[in-house]
Amino acid sequence: MGSDHVTVDGRVVRGMRRQLDLRHARLAAGARQVGWKLGFGSPAGLAALRLHRPLVGFLLDDGLLDDGAVVSLEGWHNPVLEAEIAAYVGPRDSITGVAAAIELADVHPPPEDVEAVLAGDVFTRHVMLGPVVAGRTDSAGVVARILVDGAEVAATDDASAQVGELGDAVRTAAETLADCGERLAEGQLLMTGSIVAPLPVRPGQQVEVQLSPLGALRVGFAPAGQPAQSPQ
Repeated sequence: MGSDHVTVDGRVVRGMRRQLDLRHARLAAGARQVGWKLGFGSPAGLAALRLHRPLVGFLLDDGLLDDGAVVSLEGWHNPVLEAEIAAYVGPRDSITGVAAAIELADVHPPPEDVEAVLAGDVFTRHVMLGPVVAGRTDSAGVVARILVDGAEVAATDDASAQVGELGDAVRTAAETLADCGERLAEGQLLMTGSIVAPLPVRPGQQVEVQLSPLGALRVGFAPAGQPAQSPQ
């Protein structure tokens, strides 16, 4: 345990044990781990699940999307998009750079059972990453705008308001993983949580996430009955 450590939550321990079994199976099937994610780290998310710190999930290379991809939501139950900042991990849990990022999740069933949420890898489906801004270690001055079909639907000029400082996010993830015999590895990325409320999405929409000055990312959702597409 790290310093100033909170009491270990049994729900988290059991859920992480099941999650890591799932990760092992997917790695054995040929996937490669690229990092981790934090979830339910906003004040509302923590309160809803009676948590002291955010939940942690794993990220694999088979879930990565290119900027401009078109995603099929066929079979999804409750798809949401999260505008995030990805932190890249250096020696001793330092941050070596950051990037604009999008996470796509299918929040189903409703997030009520912490152990079940963790066992399902915290609803993660896909992650999209922008270019790395090397040497940057914080979110100071990052302004976010989310546009759906060209119209602004959410914005903030304080990227840390919902999820806290990036350094604290990395330390939190490292502590949770240490409780489970895991660690953040140098070179991995950490998705640090949605900087505005998760956005419900539906087939046929086009979404742009602008995280100035980090960059912008675009993702489309295929109309019902049409397949996903790779960007041209």
